[in-house]
Amino acid sequence: MTHSPPFAFSIAATDGAARTGTIGMARGDIRTPAFMPVGTAATVKAMRPAEVRASGADIILGNTYHLMLRPGAERIARLGGLHAFMAWDRPILTDSGGYQVMSLSDLAKVTEDGVSFKSHLDGARHMITPERSIEIQRLLGSDIVMAFDELVRTDSSREAQAAAMERSMRWARRSREAFDTIDTGLPRGAIFGIQQGALDEGLRRASADALTAIGFDGYAIGGLAVGEGQEAMFGVLDYAPGQLPADAPRYLMGVGKPDDIVGAVLRGVDMFDCVLPTRSGRNGQAFTWGGPVNIRNARHAEDQAPLDARCNCPVCTTWSRAYLHHLVKSGEMLGAMLMTQHNLHFYQALMQALRDAIAQARIGEFARSFVADYRGG
Repeated sequence: MTHSPPFAFSIAATDGAARTGTIGMARGDIRTPAFMPVGTAATVKAMRPAEVRASGADIILGNTYHLMLRPGAERIARLGGLHAFMAWDRPILTDSGGYQVMSLSDLAKVTEDGVSFKSHLDGARHMITPERSIEIQRLLGSDIVMAFDELVRTDSSREAQAAAMERSMRWARRSREAFDTIDTGLPRGAIFGIQQGALDEGLRRASADALTAIGFDGYAIGGLAVGEGQEAMFGVLDYAPGQLPADAPRYLMGVGKPDDIVGAVLRGVDMFDCVLPTRSGRNGQAFTWGGPVNIRNARHAEDQAPLDARCNCPVCTTWSRAYLHHLVKSGEMLGAMLMTQHNLHFYQALMQALRDAIAQARIGEFARSFVADYRGG
């Protein structure tokens, strides 16, 4: 397939459906499987860019909806683009804004042209079309741009799911055309299409075929992790990655919990993003190799052990659970910062362990051991 330069995906090793490889881009390589910390409003919350990079992250995610509302895509473009604005010199993927429009906005109205909605900030009316979504992402200077799509609930009628999928495919073509023609003066990266179809294998196949016919640099699996549960999600992932081109990255949007990620990697997914490590950190929850830890619990008040004995992050090698408990219970901002820092390190350590296991042809063994320890803890 033809890639929008500079973009190249290579697979170094496979183990069953799992793959490990590299996405080569102008701002640096992305090792896959990859986890992208979420920088919703031009910041990974509670973290400096250098700390995010030090955790092992090769790429972060920015949010089109929030950035278009504040401070505005045109303003960010005048200031040199999102990378310069937030001092992150590695790749950035931006979502299309579709999910936030549907989930955060009152009175969102979908037409063939796009989605009109009311801002959650000031109630002002806005319209996002596929063309405007791509323009915003290009103004931000995104390295990986996402096609604009329509998300519907997995428990909606098949007719509604089919209509949304078919409209998303028409919007995907418009997104591709806009990406190829809009010039914002900032470097052009890559564009990913988004497969839709809820939990229906036939709709997912039709979506994958339509996206492949249009041609994208990578392909996302959308419409999951929206409340359907892990079993149903894995049921879709048993076939959905295989419906997409094998020579392009596969990105599962909005996932997820550590055991969700392990299960998805086993099924052939290459890229992930989720707010969980940062949001949970701010709320006093840590992810560890032995399972989640609620540092607010009283049993940690005098525990001098590290948050995770198997973790070598700056938090676990410096401070005790007792100190973190004190910070979080006291509402000190350092508590949120340190808990988030640990969580991001843990997620990147998990991705490295997955890459190593695939390269060593032991992904099945690793997955079984990880899930047993994680859930047992």
